[in-house]
Amino acid sequence: MRKVLIVTLILVLSLPLFFVSSQEDCGTRQECEALLQELEEQIKQISALEGATEQEIKTRQSQISAIRSRINQLDLQIRRSNIVIQDLGLQIQDTEGSIEATTVKIGEERQKLAQVLKTIYEEDQKSLLEVLLSESSLSVFFDNLMALENLDQRNSELLDDIKSLKAELEAQREKLDGERQSLTTQVKAQTLQKQESETARKEQEQLLRMNETQYKLYVQQRQLTEQRAAEIRARLFQLAGVPDVEAPTFGQALEMAQWVQQQTGVRPAFLLSIITQESALARNVGQCYLSDTSSGKTYNITTNREFRRGINPSRDLPRFLQITQELGRDPLRTPLSCWIDVGRGPNFGWGGAMGPAQFIPYTWMTIRDKVSSITGNTPANPWSVRDSFLAAGILLRDLGADFNEARAAARYFGASTPFPYSSTVMTRTRCMDTFISQGTLSDQCERLVFNP
Repeated sequence: MRKVLIVTLILVLSLPLFFVSSQEDCGTRQECEALLQELEEQIKQISALEGATEQEIKTRQSQISAIRSRINQLDLQIRRSNIVIQDLGLQIQDTEGSIEATTVKIGEERQKLAQVLKTIYEEDQKSLLEVLLSESSLSVFFDNLMALENLDQRNSELLDDIKSLKAELEAQREKLDGERQSLTTQVKAQTLQKQESETARKEQEQLLRMNETQYKLYVQQRQLTEQRAAEIRARLFQLAGVPDVEAPTFGQALEMAQWVQQQTGVRPAFLLSIITQESALARNVGQCYLSDTSSGKTYNITTNREFRRGINPSRDLPRFLQITQELGRDPLRTPLSCWIDVGRGPNFGWGGAMGPAQFIPYTWMTIRDKVSSITGNTPANPWSVRDSFLAAGILLRDLGADFNEARAAARYFGASTPFPYSSTVMTRTRCMDTFISQGTLSDQCERLVFNP
């Protein structure tokens, strides 16, 4: 067992040498993809060892529990046997006392019997003349002699009975002593078994501690490798042509989307596809500023083009002013989406969507308390990446993303039935799934994901 402990300890101490994620950087997309594949393979191997070690910990815990039960059982048996041994000792003492008393009684009966025999002998030695002179008649003499012989007979029988009782008591003592010796031997064997079980328990507990240390190292190594893989994915994202702006890296966006999935159940690839469609993953949260706090007109900050339908003056403008005031933002210097001509005429639709998830103020006000209840941020901020990602996840969940993602995407855009918006979102979602799971993209997916 000591050899096993030593070997296990060596394995635990040398574990980090087996799985050390490559810290080298990659300069090209091909190098990053190869490095990412290597890291993902390491993650699989570490996860497999992590699972095996976790199962071994459970097995070891079960073995320790069984050994402890055995020790408790042996302890009860030893205690019970010791009580029986003590009781046998008391019985032996009582029996020995009875034997001593019987021995004394035998001595007394023997003295009585000797006295009777002596008297009978003396009577037999008397002459006829002595008998006639001492007794009133011969009949009295013979009556006395007969009485002595009867007494002699009874004493002899009593002595035999007492001897038989002594023999029985001695046999009982030997039996009790034999039982005590047998139980004493049994207790010694049980005590040895208990000591061996205690040794086995300590060894198993030591192995368990090693297993737990090994498991923690596996978990730490997997987390480090996963973190490195996320960095490589972000690097791939950068190599694909994403400009360096104040927006989350792909790795950060993925982690955010995975957190949102825990809160809402919306798949990360689908959420990232929606955010990409709306704001190119927060790289374009709007090109217009509010120019008139009464009419809701906006203008493009790049082209200076004015939009009469910049933000709905009755439905959205008051809410937008409230949101910016509560967040301490300048409403005239806060980016909004511009009005987009979708081919239905100059009097159709409005601009004014906010943040990475492009919420119109009215919709944001209906959902921001749900965001605050999860994040604790009051009020929630539509320009915060975390708040906007979570808000989009909550809205998509409420729109039925669990059952029909395409329909939920269309309703997110404001349409009642799927059309090209949702079709593009779903195609990009499939590309995102491939990129997240494999780190690779086709040329078509690359254009769709990185150049929306």
